[in-house]
Amino acid sequence: MTYGWAILVVLAAIGALAYFGVLNPSSALPSSCTIAPGVSCDDFKVSSSNVQLVLRNGFGDDFTAVGVSVTGCTADSDADGDDSWKDGSQLGGTGGITLTGCSNGESGARFKQDVNITYTSTSGVTHSLAGLVTSKVE
Repeated sequence: MTYGWAILVVLAAIGALAYFGVLNPSSALPSSCTIAPGVSCDDFKVSSSNVQLVLRNGFGDDFTAVGVSVTGCTADSDADGDDSWKDGSQLGGTGGITLTGCSNGESGARFKQDVNITYTSTSGVTHSLAGLVTSKVE
């Protein structure tokens, strides 16, 4: 009977911690930006209305017709206005690309969305890559 009461008290304590958000793992997760091998995410920033990504091509090949989308965002703004992506260079130049039209929540909210990249290789074949951005909204 004593063990039963002890287990009940422990369950009640765990329930209270979970209710008040102390055990919420998403608040403790670090910010990350991961894309498929061959593309590095050098830097990223999430604000309430846009997502800025600095992506680097590490495939050893140049690409054309490059498109980037993030779930929940409507458009991307390529800083240099070019849809090509040279080997070893950052997509959109030094400032990267900015995806606008997002509704990411208020400052401090947790952001976790899929990133999709489409491109055409020099052989004319269209490819698609997937990734994930996890961050707090700044």
